[in-house]
Amino acid sequence: MKKLLRIDASLRTEGSHSRALSNFFETIWKKANPAGSIIYRDLTKQQIPHLQNKTVEAFHVPEENWTAENKQAISLSNELIAELKSVDELLISSPLYNLNVPSTLKAYFDHITRSGHTFEVNTDGSYKGLLDMESVYLITTKGESYKGTSMEPLDFQEPYLKVICGFLGMKIKNIFSLEATAHLDILEKNIALAQQEIKKTLKIN
Repeated sequence: MKKLLRIDASLRTEGSHSRALSNFFETIWKKANPAGSIIYRDLTKQQIPHLQNKTVEAFHVPEENWTAENKQAISLSNELIAELKSVDELLISSPLYNLNVPSTLKAYFDHITRSGHTFEVNTDGSYKGLLDMESVYLITTKGESYKGTSMEPLDFQEPYLKVICGFLGMKIKNIFSLEATAHLDILEKNIALAQQEIKKTLKIN
């Protein structure tokens, strides 16, 4: 039985294109995995705080030496990492805010990017991801058209998500990119194309 972790990062709980496409993905995923289960983490309703120094310090303290303060500071990171390791597949939906991912999603990755738990440093100084997950799906939305236009170099959203997932050892199976959400004349067509790609990827007609 497959288990999916769905993470939504849009600040909007209503009228969000990334959430709507994520809802569509969930519906199709359930059809493809009728016995599967889904864990849902909404980064707007369940906000992840930005890293504090006491948390970073606790990251570098061996578990056997944790103080009560260390345990409290690191508890959220432990929870998020355990949750991520408990699933088979991951879905992240993210709008583009100011050329990058929402700060809530960046905070999430800051808490789970942890040496000895989700990555390690090799003897030669290189890095190895420890999250052996084969099926990561990304849903990205943008108000304007970026791919193949002069705006493309300004998109730090998808490049960041690709790199950080790869750094942690997670393999991206597909990115469903919905662009030009601010342009109603082509939005419906773009939504249909994204939905079609989701069905194709999950092998549901």
